[in-house]
Amino acid sequence: MTLREMMVDDLDQVMEIEQDLFAVPWTKEGYFTFLTRENTMFLVVEEKGRILAYCGLLMVMDEGDVTNVAVRRDRQREGIGNFLMESLVRLADGMGVTTIHLEVRSGNETAIRLYERNGFTRDGIRKNYYTDPTEDALLMTRHSQ
Repeated sequence: MTLREMMVDDLDQVMEIEQDLFAVPWTKEGYFTFLTRENTMFLVVEEKGRILAYCGLLMVMDEGDVTNVAVRRDRQREGIGNFLMESLVRLADGMGVTTIHLEVRSGNETAIRLYERNGFTRDGIRKNYYTDPTEDALLMTRHSQ
């Protein structure tokens, strides 16, 4: 397994995962737009040319917002998501990002545990933030040690 920056050539595989996992997936064009920006970091975990997972971070000064975290359905519960989040936090830290924010479906206990293991704490709720189905977003933040 290798970690690297997401490339435009990865988008077909990324879109397969995105459409499988999310009720309201991002578009290929949306990803492309973010990949061309200077203030973003999108990472993939790859094995033998196959993308297993990806995540993204938007950065403004010393703060970052996690845009998405996804692990291919057939490779979940193998520690790939944890490897990805640890890597994202470490790389962001190295770029001077001291605070990282994210929101997650309040019912996604697996993801919440993953984020808490990586130093994120719960700090708010956005009512009815998600659709398909309608669900609150749990707001979480991580501050550098």
